[in-house]
Amino acid sequence: MKPAVSIALLFTVLQVAWGQKVTSLTACLENQSLRLDCRHENTTTVPIQYEFSVTRETKKHVIYGTVGVPEHSYRTRTNLTYKNNIKVLYLHSFTNKDEGTYTCELRLSGHTPTVSNKNISVFRDKLVKCEGISLLTHNTSWLLLLLLSLPLLQAMDFVSL
Repeated sequence: MKPAVSIALLFTVLQVAWGQKVTSLTACLENQSLRLDCRHENTTTVPIQYEFSVTRETKKHVIYGTVGVPEHSYRTRTNLTYKNNIKVLYLHSFTNKDEGTYTCELRLSGHTPTVSNKNISVFRDKLVKCEGISLLTHNTSWLLLLLLSLPLLQAMDFVSL
């Protein structure tokens, strides 16, 4: 094999292998909607396929995505927002019947398809609300968070300016 072809093939394999790893999956309750935040690495230009699903009593139910076909009961209750490294799924009118193990799965097609996923068990009575400091840490830079915390730290005599 020619060196240029070998290098191009190696680069493609590395790009696929390292470009789509799911780093975290978190769940919280926003009003009456379940919010799932699927964070992942995004170091590839290859399109990433994704799928959100829930497993209840050993049966997998596809909720949303580009891989499997979502079940009819979820189609009108879901919407997705995303940026480069996060996909946020909302499941509206979340009830105890929706409890289960939720999965965010990413796939890259190619010569050797790669799959990366994370699971989280979701129970309605154990969900935290999607508000307060947790939103600041997800959506705000640490420097801004520190600047916003300075008055509190001064009031508690941790910092004197």
